[in-house]
Formats: sequence, structure tokens, C-alpha cells
Amino acid sequence: MTNLSAQIGPLQSSSIIRRHPNNPLLTPQDVPYGPAMVFNAGVTKYQGKYVMVFRNDYGNAEQETIEPHSTTNLGLAYSDDGVRWEVQPTPCWSWGDEEVIRVYDPRLTVIDGRCYMCFAVDTKHGLRGGIAVTEDFSSFEVLSLSVPDNRNMVLFPERVGGKFVRLERPFPVYSRGGIDRFDMWMSDSPDLAYWGNSKLVLGVEHVPFANDKVGPGAPPVKTDKGWLTAFHAVDLDPSRGKNGWEPTWKKRYTAGIMLLDLEDPSRIVGMSRTPLLAPEAEYEVAGGFRNHVIFPGGMILEESGEVKIYYGAADTVECLATAHVDDLVKLCLEGK
Repeated sequence: MTNLSAQIGPLQSSSIIRRHPNNPLLTPQDVPYGPAMVFNAGVTKYQGKYVMVFRNDYGNAEQETIEPHSTTNLGLAYSDDGVRWEVQPTPCWSWGDEEVIRVYDPRLTVIDGRCYMCFAVDTKHGLRGGIAVTEDFSSFEVLSLSVPDNRNMVLFPERVGGKFVRLERPFPVYSRGGIDRFDMWMSDSPDLAYWGNSKLVLGVEHVPFANDKVGPGAPPVKTDKGWLTAFHAVDLDPSRGKNGWEPTWKKRYTAGIMLLDLEDPSRIVGMSRTPLLAPEAEYEVAGGFRNHVIFPGGMILEESGEVKIYYGAADTVECLATAHVDDLVKLCLEGK
């Protein structure tokens, strides 16, 4: 069970990470169809362009109210440099039927020249994790949906041991006494439809800056030292008050970084024991739907060695931070 007495205290970002001076890169004002929040985007390079699929939530930012969940959809933007984005005039996907309520939190991975999107989907019978494939971002073929409750799925960009691999965060509420205590798991598949061989990768107790939950963030990128993997870590402090639109928001989300073994990604090669990114900038700690939230959703390794990490801030805007891959690998291996 979560030890609420073990409060985490102040946190700060690593000295190797740099927030982009253009942050936030994407705000609700940049989107022509009027969402109140744009965040938790998946970002990748595909067919010579940077592609971003982002989450839209609707409401009234001035009155700090959010509309029913059924108003969530996914937006689309393209970029030549990964910094300046051209938002498309309409959402790219809004899946709803008698069972499905909304789709959100996309994660993009290119495998063998095809773009796959992991996503969360709220249904009338639970929260499910899904995988779809697209070639044009206007039509999506759903390949698999998990049983409830699972989310935050991310795919590795190539097969490992001949199988597709994903990281995920299931919700074992009943077995954890009805409270948060969610960990990161790994499963594999021969075909992206049927998943199994599940293993625990990272528990809450393994992360010094979490006391509530941990889970996948951006899809991993391959380095010669291992799979460079961003994750989200959450700490809960009952003394926190109003930190956003809601009456109370007692959680803080940070981004961590670790290396997973190239041949057995369930094995952690190294992990920073302090956050890579902690909420510090104005757009991360104030004025948002839920302040003090950083959620990494996209990570791109450039030929120069620069790593672009795209993240949602305060559940309201989309941002970018950068670091050199050698510094990130060193941070993980030193375990600082």
C-alpha cells in the first residue's frame, strides 16, 4: 500500500536537460477548433516530417470548468524542425460508439516503415489500452484492445527476440486495497494483436521520487547501451491544496529516465534516482488544469545525438526539452 507518510518533498530537474525557449510549443490558442487543453502528445518522425498527435479536452478555461469526457478527441500537427508546428484544421480521430466513450493519450512508434499508435480508451465497461496503425493519420485500423484496466502503453520501435514488445501500466485496484499503487509492466506479442508473457519492469518502490504510481512515458529509443526509456512518476501529498481547476489536486507528476537491456527489456540496466524533469517552469506549475504535472509522451533521437523529449505540462499545453544522448545514458548508468 502507498505510504502517504513518506512524502517526497522538493524535487528539481536534472542539470543535463534544457527546456526549449519556445515553450509551450503548442497551446489551446494554436488549435483552430477551440479545445481548452492540448497535451500528452505522441511525436515521431514519419515520411520525412515530424508528426504530432495530441490530446484535446474541451471546457471553459476562463471559468476553469471541463466538459464531459465525451468531448475528448485527437488532433494532428506537422513540423519540419520539431519546434514550429502546423496544426491541421480538424481533429484526426474521435472514436465513439455505444461502448466507446473517448480515445486519448496517443503514443506514436514507427516500426518497419508503418506508424503505430497506442492509446487509452474509456468504455462503459472500463478503461482499455489500444493499438492502431495508420499510414495517413486520417484513418486508423485498430489492431488490439486490452481488457480493463490498462493504459499508458508504448511500443518498442523494433522486435526484440522476434516479438513485438510494449510497456504498460495496469490498474490492480482490488488487489492493492482499492488505492493507487500502479507499476510498469512489459508484455510481448507475435503479431500486435495477442499479448502475453507479462513481466514487472519497474515498481513504485524502485523509484525514490514516487510514492503513488509509475508507468511508461515516451516510447523507448535504441542506444548501444540499452533502450533509453522515459517514464512518469507520481507522488501524492495530502497537504497539497488547490493546484489547478479542481477543488484539490494532491499529486505531482515528474519524468524519469532509465536504460533497459537490449535483449531483455524487462531488465533495468541503469536508472537515474532523481527526476529528469520536475515541474518548475511557470507553464508547468501555474494556470493549468492540473498544475505540477509533467508527462513525457514522445522522444526522438536525432543524428546529432540530441534527444528531443516532448511532454505535456499542467495537463494543458505541450512542451519540449532536450539533452544529449550520451549525457542521458551516463545519467542512467551512474544512477544519480
